[in-house]
Amino acid sequence: MKKSLVALAIVGAFAAPAFAEEAPASPHSVTANVTLASDYVFRGVSQSQRQPAIQGGVDYSHSSGVYVGTWASNVAWVNTKANNSMEWDFYAGYRGTFAGDFSYDVGALKYFYPGNNNGGGATPDSTEVYAAIGWKFITLKYSYAVSKYLFAWGDESASGKDNRGSSYIDLSANYDLGNGWGVQGHVGYQDVKNYGSASYTDWKLGVTKDVGFGVVGLAYTDTDANGCSSSSRAYCFGGSAGAASTSFKDVAKATAVLSFTKSF
Repeated sequence: MKKSLVALAIVGAFAAPAFAEEAPASPHSVTANVTLASDYVFRGVSQSQRQPAIQGGVDYSHSSGVYVGTWASNVAWVNTKANNSMEWDFYAGYRGTFAGDFSYDVGALKYFYPGNNNGGGATPDSTEVYAAIGWKFITLKYSYAVSKYLFAWGDESASGKDNRGSSYIDLSANYDLGNGWGVQGHVGYQDVKNYGSASYTDWKLGVTKDVGFGVVGLAYTDTDANGCSSSSRAYCFGGSAGAASTSFKDVAKATAVLSFTKSF
């Protein structure tokens, strides 16, 4: 009996590693996300004119740090393209970590607005390159426009200049409170080259809750941008020539956004 137990133990010692062996983790990762939001607010400005938005994206990443992705949302502000109601973004970059708690991210992002051009002039289609550095839950990001125009602003003085060289600097914090709760804060500055009235500062405070089947978010955003109450009215969107002022919307004023995001 004792010999049998010893023999069984010896066999088990050699057999166990074969059963415990696992396939190596794949260096590839693909994720997707869908969001329903009460408003699409980008850099403090509503892109859907205070209407609800449905958004979604797909991302591929490699263990080396390389990533590519695409994301889309409905919009309601592009007047320089016929039949446009969509923003479609494409991006790629490289990210990693260093010195323990520090991270970095560099890449490029293309904002594309499908539709036919209504004549020449400034186009909303824009391209930015960006670089970010993070420490724990804080991130500082700088975006620089390399396309001729940034979101179709053109030249405020009508002298034929463009927006290349416009920039956006963003300081954000996302803190995990535990038990599925998180808080976030952000302040940013958008500089639109050759269109000073469109430059502004924005800020946001928000809270998120992971409810198991998705994440619910509530955020308050505001800016000091020129809206419908200012003389320049750079961010007073909608309506038409000769329309009553009530048909226009101040898309840069304070607002609260409720959202639900599901990741796959």
